[in-house]
Amino acid sequence: MSGYLAVLVVVLIFVVIFQIAKASEYVSILKGEKKSRQQSNKVNGFLMIVFLVVGLIGVYYCNELLKGKIGVESASVQGEGIDNMIKWTLVITGIVFVITQILLFWFAFKFQEKEGQKAFYFPHNNKLELIWTVIPAIALTILVAIGLRHWFRLTSDAPKDAMVVEVTGKQFNWLVRYPGKDGQLGRKFFKNINDANNPVGQDWDDQLNKDDYMATEIHLVVNKPVKFIIGSRDVIHDVGLSAFRMKMDAVPGIPTTLWVTPKYTTKEMREKMDNPDYVYELSCDQMCGKGHYSMKANIVVETQEEFDAWAAKQKAQYDLAHESATPAPAAAAADSTQKAVAKN
Repeated sequence: MSGYLAVLVVVLIFVVIFQIAKASEYVSILKGEKKSRQQSNKVNGFLMIVFLVVGLIGVYYCNELLKGKIGVESASVQGEGIDNMIKWTLVITGIVFVITQILLFWFAFKFQEKEGQKAFYFPHNNKLELIWTVIPAIALTILVAIGLRHWFRLTSDAPKDAMVVEVTGKQFNWLVRYPGKDGQLGRKFFKNINDANNPVGQDWDDQLNKDDYMATEIHLVVNKPVKFIIGSRDVIHDVGLSAFRMKMDAVPGIPTTLWVTPKYTTKEMREKMDNPDYVYELSCDQMCGKGHYSMKANIVVETQEEFDAWAAKQKAQYDLAHESATPAPAAAAADSTQKAVAKN
């Protein structure tokens, strides 16, 4: 019962407000406030034009002021196509923006309230509706087609000579694995995961795992395609490679891939940016929990010789996981024997 009463009260309040508004309108007309309102409309119409002009000048000024500062040149070959797609998207939508804003503010000025002028009821026009439906549909279809072309290219099979890097996200850091000299990653199984010595769950019975190694940062070779195999141990993460214009979700249980070709070494990019501390970065672009902010990893792009020298220093994860089970006890026994001999 109280619910019905509350609804009734709300309805009555709206009725009272509506009646007060109508009464105020009639009183203003009787007092001659109609001319005052029309004069106010003229001022508002003029201000609409002023706002339009100042706004467009401001947009142009901001564009000139920030040109070249919003983003750096793409550091990958494929990113050039992404940048070009974004540029044309901004051109097309920018033209539409300027035209629609000019019409919006001009109409507000042109069709302001005037004595003896009555609004014309314009219910339907097939030609106009066809124009403003077909033209945007064609433009959007073209933009979507361009986007799909880039998407299919980046997620297609990588070139045969591409290097392979596996990136696995977990709360809250990235696990990076490289294949060894055989060029193939070994099997892994989630039940084998052990943060102490097997963070991605490698199957030690698989011979391909014997030379796979892991790293705390990603090393890539300039001008050489690299295929990223992306996964997650827990929740959805996202591999964000902003400098290369790439990103891909890391989904638990569903490996995703993309490939890219770096075109500048880290040293070259530092020179281009005039920033000796610049580093490429892999970031998580998906809110994944309270430690999301810490999910980043440095990327080093270098020459083939520099990469080979770095890779030669890496130790296979298999060896790291099994080193505690090998010669340490024997060495300890030998050491105790020597001590006994020395005492005698």
